[in-house]
Amino acid sequence: MYKIDCNLSSNSKINILGISCFYHDSAATLISNGEIISAVQEERFTRIKHDSEFPLNAINFCLQSNNIDLREISYIVYYEKPLLTFERLLETYLGSAPRGGRSFISAMQVWLKEKIFLKSEIKNKFKDLQLKLVPNEDPILPEILFTEHHQSHAASAFFPSPFEEAVILCMDGVGEWATTSTWIGHKNKISPIWEISFPHSIGLLYSSFTYYCGFKVNSGEYKLMGLAPYGTPKYVSLIKDNLVQIKDDGTFRLDMSYFKFHRGFRMISKKFENLFGNPPRKKESELTQFHMDLAASIQSVTEEIVLKLAKTLRKETGKKNICLSGGVALNCVANGKLVSERIFDNVWIQPASGDAGSSLGAAMIAWYEYLNKPRKVNNSDSMKGTYLGCEFSNEEIINYLKGIDVPFESLEDEKLFEKLAHMLDAGKVIGWFNGPMEFGPRALGGRSIIGDPRNQEMQSLMNLKIKFRESFRPFAPSVLEEDASSQFEIDIKSPYMLLVSPLKKEICKEMSEEQKGLFGIEKLSIPRSSLPAITHVDYSARVQTVNKLTNPRYYKLIKAFKKKTGCSSIVNTSFNVRGEPIVCNPQDAYRCFMRTEMDVLVLQNQILLKTEQPISEKDEIWKEQFELD
Repeated sequence: MYKIDCNLSSNSKINILGISCFYHDSAATLISNGEIISAVQEERFTRIKHDSEFPLNAINFCLQSNNIDLREISYIVYYEKPLLTFERLLETYLGSAPRGGRSFISAMQVWLKEKIFLKSEIKNKFKDLQLKLVPNEDPILPEILFTEHHQSHAASAFFPSPFEEAVILCMDGVGEWATTSTWIGHKNKISPIWEISFPHSIGLLYSSFTYYCGFKVNSGEYKLMGLAPYGTPKYVSLIKDNLVQIKDDGTFRLDMSYFKFHRGFRMISKKFENLFGNPPRKKESELTQFHMDLAASIQSVTEEIVLKLAKTLRKETGKKNICLSGGVALNCVANGKLVSERIFDNVWIQPASGDAGSSLGAAMIAWYEYLNKPRKVNNSDSMKGTYLGCEFSNEEIINYLKGIDVPFESLEDEKLFEKLAHMLDAGKVIGWFNGPMEFGPRALGGRSIIGDPRNQEMQSLMNLKIKFRESFRPFAPSVLEEDASSQFEIDIKSPYMLLVSPLKKEICKEMSEEQKGLFGIEKLSIPRSSLPAITHVDYSARVQTVNKLTNPRYYKLIKAFKKKTGCSSIVNTSFNVRGEPIVCNPQDAYRCFMRTEMDVLVLQNQILLKTEQPISEKDEIWKEQFELD
């Protein structure tokens, strides 16, 4: 994509639709005159986690919720260049031939049938959409543009940030060729510096351990990160001596004889398994200390690479700000280390750092680089708290609840928050459905399940009876922004739950020598702070700071809880069961509420108590409907 001077009138409205699809985490983003208007993942509508299909529902939402016709879209922008990806696949398979033959044939069947003609496929999808919206007119499509994958990541990292100038670091599995790329962002331009190319990938290295430890690739990496504190990094030397060579500047190179992701259906080779002396863990089987130590080891290696790259970029560029994007930027433990090391004065991370967020980056590339539009920055970012998805009025919710004939009560905000504060204090688990849905993988007080962080039983209860997931998984706190530094070792805002921070020592409880010697998961039963439900075994927490401007109702709820209890944080986890995308609409929320042991459901100003709901046979269908991740 080349930048040009825009001859359109400065008074005309330019609507740009960015899309990402056909790999994983399909999404659509609408920007209007440079402002981010709507952004949403396709999975929220189809209920298929990480859905890769064409984001028809997401596009429809972006258009219809803003009363925009497809004919009013100026440009459609796809988040990568498929022919460059095809080139990479051909070169990689030819380079490893004759190995990987079956994988090559399978990949070519998909490419020759669909992906190599992606521009035509996208055009046809939009023609069909236009014909449905306006049946009696010949479809007239806007211009379709293509950006590069890491260019989209870089744009999503820098353009919404609060910085006029910054260095940009993008790290993921792979785009067309790039796996790690570095850029300079200045005003309305991003310029590449250097990149590391496939197959040498920090994202795929981490995903190989995700696979080896029995979790789902492109889905379970955050589980590996959560498992790491239960182990010790005893395999770091083994990894660095065999799997990955890390230079002083942070650049790295994999020994590909240990991997098969470049030429087969598996992530790792037999040589990888022999190195560690065990076969891959089977899904849902027992997690042992071996797996915990592996998780701790690859997490340590990842942190080393990220910190070395950051130090190199600071030295090379002299920039005081850094922006991050790509799937690896969702590793909030590494992000926390980056912040605490003070390598850069300021760090900003795209909250939708995965491929979904690339739909946003693609749209912004068109606005700033293709149309050469000026960029204005202020002290806050332009993501609107990521509350960019579906929203439902009290009237719509009441009509739905009356339609299914269930008991509920409507309360004004002040009375509602006071009542919920009492319920949280009493140990109730509450489904919280409030305002626009979040864009990206984190629930941030729009579609959340909340509880009392002081309750020792809350983590186990939420994991086993609400989320139906592994007991080791930690929960995050939402804390009033002004009170965060009194509970956590953090002195910056963390609105997107992308930073892990240690808890203040004064609220922690030291474990005895006997307790320290317990097997990893057994440590869960030991209270480690006055906020045990959100304190991980290493005395850390993944913090979300909440302010009154971006989510005023969520802020007021936590404020009411503080008034009641003196505690200014609550437990916050995503509103879903394991394997299910975060709930989108009131129907999803009520269904999830009834399938779990949640006590209370709040839909805007409507409150529903489980004890008052119609008795129904326990619903186990979700276990078949959603593929466990």
